[in-house]
Amino acid sequence: AARQRQPSALACTGGPRSRRDGRTRRVNRRKNQNSNSEQRQNMAKKVTIYTDGSCLSNPGGPGGWAALLRLDGTDHEKIISGGLDCTTNNRMEIMAVLMGLRALNQPCEVTVVTDSQYVANSITKGWLFSWEKSNFRDKKGKIRLNDDLWRQMLTELRRHKVTVKWIEGHAGHEENELCDETARAVASGGGLERDMGYAKQARF
Repeated sequence: AARQRQPSALACTGGPRSRRDGRTRRVNRRKNQNSNSEQRQNMAKKVTIYTDGSCLSNPGGPGGWAALLRLDGTDHEKIISGGLDCTTNNRMEIMAVLMGLRALNQPCEVTVVTDSQYVANSITKGWLFSWEKSNFRDKKGKIRLNDDLWRQMLTELRRHKVTVKWIEGHAGHEENELCDETARAVASGGGLERDMGYAKQARF
């Protein structure tokens, strides 16, 4: 009997793979990777950060800052705090937001809640980005106050998607009151390092 020919493996898969097929698969793989990256961005964690800063004998006295970080939709939260001596209230308000954002270990969608109009307006009204364009110098060529902290803030604002909400201080907001109490406790606790950023700008 005649020997029956077995179909080859290539015949079962539709013939040899062309170079074009290989390129198509690589393109599709890149598309899938891009799609997964977009999905991860869309699934960024949503976090609310409540902040406050305090300075006893402002300006030039001991100061403290505090930030309450809360993962939206959960009961997960933590409060962080710190302080410096010979500082200002505005610098501690900036520090509270800056350190709160920096504490997040991945890019997040963040709502910052602050009672500082200086901080809120600088970000929401675009002042900060205008200062950056002029290298933080005013019309007379003088360096703007707190440029050292604002430069660091720009890095965090670009790492996260940030919305800033202003609230009135000492108006019964539970989280704001907690941050205020914590910041004041740090400021009055003693043993703080000197705020060299303020010391530098105070010389000019």
